[in-house]
Amino acid sequence: MCGFAGYWDYSAGQSKDQLLNQATTMAATLRHRGPDHHGAWADPKAGVAFGFRRLSVLDLCATGYQPMHSADGQYVVVFNGEIYNCGSLRKDLEDHGHVFRGRSDTEVLLEAVSEWGLESSVKRFDGMFAFALWDSKMHQLHLVRDRLGEKPLYYGWVGKTLLFGSELKALRGYPGFEASVNHQSLLLYLHYGYIPTPHSVYDNFYKLPPATILSVGLGGTELETRSSAYWSAKELALRGVAEPFPGSTGEAIVELDRLLRDSVRLRMLADVPVGAFLSGGIDSSTVVSMMQAEAGAPVKTFSIGFQADSHNEAAHAKRVAEHLGTTHNEFLVTPEEAMAVIPKLPYIYDEPFADSSQIPTFLISRWAREQVTVSLSGDGGDELFGGYNRHAWVPRIWSNLGWLPKRIRRMIATLLNTPALQVWEILSERMRPHLLYSGTPVQSGDKLQKLAEVLTANDPMDMYFGLASHWRDPGSLLVKSTEVADVLGGSSGSGDFSETALQMMYLDMVTYLPDDILVKLDRASMACSLEVRVPLLDHRLVEFAWTLPLSLKIRGGQGKWILRQVVHKYVPQNLVERPKSGFAIPLRQWLRGPLREWAESLLDDRKLRHEGFFNSKPIRQKWQEHLSGKRNWQSELWDVLMFESWLDAQKN
Repeated sequence: MCGFAGYWDYSAGQSKDQLLNQATTMAATLRHRGPDHHGAWADPKAGVAFGFRRLSVLDLCATGYQPMHSADGQYVVVFNGEIYNCGSLRKDLEDHGHVFRGRSDTEVLLEAVSEWGLESSVKRFDGMFAFALWDSKMHQLHLVRDRLGEKPLYYGWVGKTLLFGSELKALRGYPGFEASVNHQSLLLYLHYGYIPTPHSVYDNFYKLPPATILSVGLGGTELETRSSAYWSAKELALRGVAEPFPGSTGEAIVELDRLLRDSVRLRMLADVPVGAFLSGGIDSSTVVSMMQAEAGAPVKTFSIGFQADSHNEAAHAKRVAEHLGTTHNEFLVTPEEAMAVIPKLPYIYDEPFADSSQIPTFLISRWAREQVTVSLSGDGGDELFGGYNRHAWVPRIWSNLGWLPKRIRRMIATLLNTPALQVWEILSERMRPHLLYSGTPVQSGDKLQKLAEVLTANDPMDMYFGLASHWRDPGSLLVKSTEVADVLGGSSGSGDFSETALQMMYLDMVTYLPDDILVKLDRASMACSLEVRVPLLDHRLVEFAWTLPLSLKIRGGQGKWILRQVVHKYVPQNLVERPKSGFAIPLRQWLRGPLREWAESLLDDRKLRHEGFFNSKPIRQKWQEHLSGKRNWQSELWDVLMFESWLDAQKN
């Protein structure tokens, strides 16, 4: 796992030393991604330069150093990630006459491209990756990202110079970079709490979409770009629904078990210590149970909890670890330790990013890094197997209430919004059976108030978009009016699925997963120089999951049914079955208590008006309602606080 940066100044006006120095300077901002070694390469005739930082995981010696050249000299690459099936690919290439200097998957990548071509090779890769490949023969640069978006890759322009890198901070290190906030991106950020691909927070800079090859060549006096997808999440999902798994339920469970075991086994390959995050829930327990089954010694597992009982899952994880026989490490976090992370967040994420579980993710990564260099994680199960509450809630709620005229639903929404939050905390438990499938928890009264906001939706997907949004009318917050297409609804083909739950799962897989969950995981872990691997996102497993009928995913109002059947083979049901809680911090209480002074300084009316981004009135109103206990506006306020914190960091 590594970090890279580079640029193409096609004017070719810089010397080799200038190119190397600039690329090295850019890559130096990524030392956290690669503390073990650094390197640079430049072609002054073309004006191309690569800088690299290495975290040594496989082939720890010099034969794994980057930038790396292919044996025939045609290609140079900087590569971030892992190709898990590099062993079988290497054997195929050796059968074709290729001779390898070392054991790294980077060398396998280069020789594969030499033998089969770029697109054909990438289609063969099972892994997480982002890389930049220079073709000296064709005078082309290729930027490539993995299928699900596990590894990041940004690119953009300063004048006519193309910049690219693993994180935005590396691009900011190039002379002439203008940190101009893109107002369309800000609008999207307020909608979702993250900036969706392909947008970034800056004008003229973008995220490369997952499963994409961006090819750049010199056409006349300009750089020309061509983008192509080598894998389509939409096509595989639709094909899976149209051509379902032909076997029985029992056979489906066996096949899922086999694919999971193989995926976990491949992701345990390393020349450094490997462990796993363990929350004690379905997903992480599945991964750890299979790791332990594959390992010859106890696996190192890591869990984190908070002193507030409502946010402490450490006890659940400990019981699972004891059953599996892992070497378990439990960390109980104080509010002071968690809040000390907040000033680091703008640097870690580079963009405004408002998933507050970013804090515990960073903390568990930091502590795990003291013992291991690689950790496996259970992320991805919710998107593939219908694990989010909304996957069960929305169809059921719409079935029960959608037939009512909108004016009646509006009246119900008004009634739901009338009592103070504390009242709903009491009533929510009594109302649960009337609104949701049995077994799906409301968890708190603010869920009912969130429901009130979407009751006037036009259809089930409109309800989903409402639930996926933070600020329902973000344009009202912005001083500068702007419009942008609805990223979730406008470009994803959501209407192609006959089942509402399938539509939501697909959208979550191509938006929320790569732009929130995987961003959180990558930046938090790599800030600690920890490589995190995600077995549930093996593309073979993803493709299989989409062939499974919905009844094997959501049953009796409970998601991940088939995944539960697999994990119950390894861990007793009573150890992993409990209401879904998420990887959360007690943010609502902290904003009213120890974080109040910090938040007040960022939400100061004069400050907001002076900066010129936000209309302060609706923000101040929500802040006062939150402080009074009338409503829980933690998500909406955290959006603004993370932007303001990021904005302040840009001034330093």
